[in-house]
Amino acid sequence: MAVEAEVLNELHRLRTRMPQLTGALAASVDGFVLAQDMPGVQPEGLAALTAAALGVGRRLVDLTARGDFRELLVRGAGGYVATYAAGPAAVLTLLADDRANVGRLHLEGRRSGAHIAALMAARPTPQPAYPGVPAVPPPPRNQPSGGLPVRVPRQLGPQRGPEHGG
Repeated sequence: MAVEAEVLNELHRLRTRMPQLTGALAASVDGFVLAQDMPGVQPEGLAALTAAALGVGRRLVDLTARGDFRELLVRGAGGYVATYAAGPAAVLTLLADDRANVGRLHLEGRRSGAHIAALMAARPTPQPAYPGVPAVPPPPRNQPSGGLPVRVPRQLGPQRGPEHGG
């Protein structure tokens, strides 16, 4: 079974264990949807916002010397948005209604985040198309695909002639 299908099964089990959840999303740290169970919510947009929130959360804990990012909880008038680290490659975001028990939300979110992290760690690494032939790295950003340096014109200031003392 593909990892994404296993992650989706975990999201379904999580929503079964905690009926106050209105949605669950697993995304890559880059903001791409891995699996989602979110009726009525645009998963691609939430995955992108989750990645942004993850970046802010990581910066906050780093700046305040609080260790590695673990979780982020946002409470709105209609409920909660909780984001949990799911290993180095994924993040879990849960939507819960305002009647949700926050302690239970954290317990279940942490448990599922750890399970998703284990699933992602077991994911096979992509193999090269031709075994034994190393992949060709992309050209550096300042060079076209031919490998020749790109000539960037130097910014010149105003020309100073003899009438300007130059």
